[in-house]
Amino acid sequence: MSDWTGKRVLVTGAGGFIGSHLTEALARAGATVRAFVRYNSRGDAGLLRQLPADVLSELDIVAGDLRDGAAVARAVAGCEVVFHLGAIISIPYSYQHPLETAETNFMGTLAVLLACREQGVGRLVHTSTSEVYGTAQFTPMDESHPLQGQSPYSASKIGADKLVESFYRSYDLPAVTVRPFNTYGPRQSARAVIPTIITQALTGDCIKLGSLTTRRDFTYEMCIRDSVTTAVAACAPSGGSTTSTATGRCASCRSTPGRCAPGSLCRRRSWPGWPVRRRWGWCSGRFGRCWVWCWPSIWRPTSSPRYRWAASTRRGCWSFTRFCT
Repeated sequence: MSDWTGKRVLVTGAGGFIGSHLTEALARAGATVRAFVRYNSRGDAGLLRQLPADVLSELDIVAGDLRDGAAVARAVAGCEVVFHLGAIISIPYSYQHPLETAETNFMGTLAVLLACREQGVGRLVHTSTSEVYGTAQFTPMDESHPLQGQSPYSASKIGADKLVESFYRSYDLPAVTVRPFNTYGPRQSARAVIPTIITQALTGDCIKLGSLTTRRDFTYEMCIRDSVTTAVAACAPSGGSTTSTATGRCASCRSTPGRCAPGSLCRRRSWPGWPVRRRWGWCSGRFGRCWVWCWPSIWRPTSSPRYRWAASTRRGCWSFTRFCT
């Protein structure tokens, strides 16, 4: 990551998986970081609580709700660059709470855009998701792939992406959209497939999965973080553009367990197909191109797209060790 010394930065969704890594990296790079997290009665800053004390002490943590335009405007005030990652991200949750999902992801993004426009923010990087593409109609998937609202979550993110585009076209707001593919790494939710595999490999005799033919483009969080920060440089020449961030390689659920755990851990273990519970909006395969289409000369994945993951435990928590092959 380049030098961010003295730059005033806002990160929404800073308490989340990718947001916490981005916040930590920016702080270490010298930026003055304001971290916007969702308010709760416990005063819990989410995954920011896992940051080292020396980094955490440098952050200006602001609790609020993206749907509160006044709170968002106060958070944006004085910032030169805004990284908008705040969202409700759970697809199953969006089925049960479509209104809250739509309000947070769509109206919350509108609040950020309005605040950035009113206060003359120099750069806005909006983080979307590969879920907007839905089930692959062709692979590798690039930005020309049709958008498919296969869940309330993906529909809300499609709407948010188009809002960002409209503010660039209508108001010349210097903004870009980044669509990460399946991100993995430390601090990821235990319900995601790679943490699920690692946990089962460490604690059981058999890894139980659903469909073994499901394919995903797993992208390490560091690559996503670097692509998001690099996108700042693209705001001026390529404002309003959208890029997918991926390795260009896919892994099936059948092959992923062997990559997640060292051979000694996988020995005498199996991963038979578990009963598949498909729902409307279920995606069987999705992987993207490894380069950035809208500013190809600016960012490339910094690591080999082929990974093996080793699982380890420390104080009851799992972590990743990555090996390039």
